[in-house]
Amino acid sequence: MLLLGTIGLPAAESHLVLVECEAFASLGGWVIDQQFMDQMGSPYLLAHGLGRPVADATTTVNVTTPGSYRVWVRTKDWVAPWQAPGNPGRFQLAIDGKPLAITFGTQGAEWHWQDGGLIKLASSAKLALHDLTGFEGRCDAILFSFDPNYTPPNMVPEMTPWRRHLLGQPDAPEDAGCHDLVVIGGGMAGTCAALAAARLGLDVALVQDRPVLGGNNSSEVRVWLNGNTCFPPYPLIGAIVKELEPAKRAHYGESNSADKYEDQRRLDLVRNQPNLTLLTEYRVNEVTACNQQITAVTAQHTRSSRRIELRGRWFVDATGDGAVGARAGADFDMTLAGHMGVSNLWYPQLDCGCDDKDAINSALADTGQPSPFARCPWAVDLSNKPFPGRTGDHGLQNLGVWYWESGFDRHPIDEAELMRDQNLRAMYGAWDALKNVDNLYPNHRLGWAAFIAGKRESRRLLGDLVAAETDFRKAVPYPDGCVPCTWPIDLHLSDPKFRAANGGDAILSSATTSKEYHYAGPYWLPYRCLYSRNMNNLFMAGRDISVTHQALGPVRVMRTCGMMGEVVGMAAAICKRHNTSPRGVYQEHLTDLQELMKQGAAKPQQSAR
Repeated sequence: MLLLGTIGLPAAESHLVLVECEAFASLGGWVIDQQFMDQMGSPYLLAHGLGRPVADATTTVNVTTPGSYRVWVRTKDWVAPWQAPGNPGRFQLAIDGKPLAITFGTQGAEWHWQDGGLIKLASSAKLALHDLTGFEGRCDAILFSFDPNYTPPNMVPEMTPWRRHLLGQPDAPEDAGCHDLVVIGGGMAGTCAALAAARLGLDVALVQDRPVLGGNNSSEVRVWLNGNTCFPPYPLIGAIVKELEPAKRAHYGESNSADKYEDQRRLDLVRNQPNLTLLTEYRVNEVTACNQQITAVTAQHTRSSRRIELRGRWFVDATGDGAVGARAGADFDMTLAGHMGVSNLWYPQLDCGCDDKDAINSALADTGQPSPFARCPWAVDLSNKPFPGRTGDHGLQNLGVWYWESGFDRHPIDEAELMRDQNLRAMYGAWDALKNVDNLYPNHRLGWAAFIAGKRESRRLLGDLVAAETDFRKAVPYPDGCVPCTWPIDLHLSDPKFRAANGGDAILSSATTSKEYHYAGPYWLPYRCLYSRNMNNLFMAGRDISVTHQALGPVRVMRTCGMMGEVVGMAAAICKRHNTSPRGVYQEHLTDLQELMKQGAAKPQQSAR
């Protein structure tokens, strides 16, 4: 499965063996991180151990020509962008049980191939990635070169065809069929859009790059649902959101456990829906478009690298990042300075020998068992700085909540990995200060932390109408109002109380809570914000819709995003019924859409055919 042939390769690249780490037979304690593959070229394995080394990832590789090979390992020193000391992401590569002399993850602020020296390979070898620290070591791929002087390519896009050739993959993706509607992104918005459209008779494909649905409202990120649903004159807009909503509301800290998010129930609901094909662990990274019309998207499996092409009549960009629209050439806007950042929620717990359980701190007395934590000189230095959880009331309850946020002035796409990593540096720096400087919580350890970033703002695809915050404040009515918005104009900015004290990249935010950021709700967001103004068959749902930076504040919460998906699914049904475009629904069939909105799609409806 990891064998590389030599057919079709230039002479200089024959007898190369490429091992993609996400395809290891056993991941051990490592996790697959696909968030940044558009920037760095591939998913990778992450040793997300919260300061405790994770179990080895292992696999077996076969080679056609035994002999001496140079080993290359694609990795990085993830704290090097801050010129931080200590190399926390260190790991070893063991071959047939023997670690190489080189320790990896110790150099380079960017992804690169680190030279591992020469080794003799027999016809097969057992590989193991051995984490040394538990502090976010990362490995993309391993290359064995029979030519000791060969240097592998390192830049996107040059690496992309090189990888495919070495993995023996075809240049063209496999045909995954043609669908009425292809929805990309399995958060609340995309899942609701797919369910609504399928129930209205469309043939739907839903593509999600993680193994679970829900996006930020999943066990991987653990942000609870906000916003209100089901208002007259369309009281059934929000009914699908209610179907997906977990029975128990999760909160901060150790009670915010994985089981609260009911991942399997949601997967079962979608998989059992007629007319709906669910493709999890597939990331769309190519778009085919012509004459302002998307014709197909290509998705890559995040473990096997298998590529499939999905053709469609209409498409929904529910990626949050506007990734499909941007690749297709859709008009978009993006706030670069002072945008809302990303959070990675986390919490500490008593070290009871168990992981991620409900209410551990409240259910267990202090066991008296010490839980040491290594010093983190490479983390954000908070040893003599104030931060929530160290100052003020509530102690541990102020750690790892929504306002631990970074990246306000970073490029939200190109520097997304850096933003996530800064959150992790802040977490480790805070816990280091509490444990090792203040000598608090001697029997606690870090219990859980999200490695999938909880994003708030990146691209906003532009529609026929760009809603502004003044529309909300002045209650400007539009004839195509379709999604009730109730959340305030909630913008997250770097918190001035901590900015000067902590310096560098901000790590804490504050929300806009004063009177001028509230409005009389619900405010009905116009349908014209939910389709592209220049790509004729592209819908949007979620935080990448057509609003200004300020107007993103009230629309970005997930119940509201889910209702956008419901409306988009209904609009797609109108498109099929009348053989029209998303714009045509507004111009010629708005009353039909409004009638569907009154009916809702919480239960199977009559076919749109």
